[in-house]
Amino acid sequence: MVMNREIEFLNQITVNAHSSVRIETGGKVLYVDPFMLTEAPLDADVIFFTHSHFDHFSPEDVEKLRKADTVFVLPESMASEAAQTTAGHRVVMLSPSARGLVEGIEFETVPAYNPAKPFHPRANGWVGYVLTVEGLRVYIAGDTDATEESMAVRCDIAMLPIGGKYTMDPAEAADLANLIRPRVVIPIHYGSVAGCPKDFKRFASRVDRSIVVHQVI
Repeated sequence: MVMNREIEFLNQITVNAHSSVRIETGGKVLYVDPFMLTEAPLDADVIFFTHSHFDHFSPEDVEKLRKADTVFVLPESMASEAAQTTAGHRVVMLSPSARGLVEGIEFETVPAYNPAKPFHPRANGWVGYVLTVEGLRVYIAGDTDATEESMAVRCDIAMLPIGGKYTMDPAEAADLANLIRPRVVIPIHYGSVAGCPKDFKRFASRVDRSIVVHQVI
């Protein structure tokens, strides 16, 4: 049975578009892969990047969020590409399968890659994140297929890409959700750059009924 805290916490999560995630917690505002923002709130305490593709690393959107003390978290392989965008800020760089602490937020990196497709090679060292916020583990998978590492994730809320081609398709993402069994799953990465709006129904129909499927796009 889904506990009230997971449902209540959904009010603190926003998916702006595609895979652009905003989380409010403990007076902090966290972003993961900000993209296609329509406003410029200049409110980011921490910005996490999963990888360097244009729909995940958008300097134009960073400008709408950064403050003087914004902290950036990114995979080590993005260091040169992100140098100009993050200049003058604290930057935390990590390898896949690492742990960190930033602004009081514990997090883990999870390798994000395509085992059999060319778009996100494992050798690039790109990542997803498990953020521990208010006692909940929130998995933002990044651009990935179902992998050995993603299948080992334990979380309360999972945000999984379902758009296909570059990532899992709706059926593959649903199968991953059914395996790792979060209390709540939120599909992302569909309906704009990849996939289509109908992918939500395809995904939701395959997810076990004991898992709450939450639509935010």
